[in-house]
Amino acid sequence: MASDLKRHKIGWIGAGGRMGYAMAERLAKGGADVAVWNRTKAKVEALAKSGCRIVDAPTALADCDIVFITVAASDDLKEVTLGANGVLSIKGKHPKILIDSSTVSEEASAEVRAAAAKEGVAMLAAPVSGNAKVVKAGKLTFVVSGPRAAYDEALPYLDALGQGSSHVGEGELARLVKICHNVFLGAVIQSLAEVTVLAEKGGVPRHAFLDFMNKSVMGSTFTRYKSPSLVNLDFTPTFTPVLLRKDLDLGLAAADHLDAAMPLTALTREIVQSLIGRGHVSDDFATLLVQQAESSGLTLKSENKTVDDGLH
Repeated sequence: MASDLKRHKIGWIGAGGRMGYAMAERLAKGGADVAVWNRTKAKVEALAKSGCRIVDAPTALADCDIVFITVAASDDLKEVTLGANGVLSIKGKHPKILIDSSTVSEEASAEVRAAAAKEGVAMLAAPVSGNAKVVKAGKLTFVVSGPRAAYDEALPYLDALGQGSSHVGEGELARLVKICHNVFLGAVIQSLAEVTVLAEKGGVPRHAFLDFMNKSVMGSTFTRYKSPSLVNLDFTPTFTPVLLRKDLDLGLAAADHLDAAMPLTALTREIVQSLIGRGHVSDDFATLLVQQAESSGLTLKSENKTVDDGLH
């Protein structure tokens, strides 16, 4: 695999966040030639130990073949690509492919895609499913839209970052798929909270119930890696209720635009809003379990059990 990963020079914009850091590190450790930039340089300096080169501006990545982007917001994406020091700002010197794995609006992505196309640069929208722990376990997945030829060229690097990717078409379709994914995430965690509380009220310990669920046909990577949190009430944030509400709102907006009925999503959105109203704005969204227990007259306690998260 390492020889395949040396075919292209890789750049990474926004490698200082939890996801960007883990992904850039994984590629470098896999043998890729990776140069990284982050607005706060101190956050990426340790990546040099993994073989990454640290650069001072996005423009320094313009001579890379493929540049990944993991930034926080739509305006950040436009700044690091189209701004004065953006990776597309040097006339006649550009990467071949941009791969954006940020959570941004379709409008911002389309704007950057159009500007890139004028310079002969292919752009792939490539949102991910997973968090930094999932990256380290090699279980990250991508949904990708954009030119098929660019996707095929980038595929070895996507494969090296996880366990697979799905090309769903052209343009911004991957953005819609990611919203659908996160809408499903909300419905699944609320459903899991409900049945876990039901089982516990009937006398079944959470760890025993979830052990069965994870071994059943209903188990998944998600239910397994959330089980330690649900059993031991560790709500260290991986994805907050506020972020989940945002994605549920985006899903409902898409449903309005496309005339699609989403009654379960609408109900889940209000349940998440109730959680936020109780002050759970910075905890993990798995705190839906606590709200469900309180609504059911059950006081939860940590079971202090060692639970396999399925990521090792």
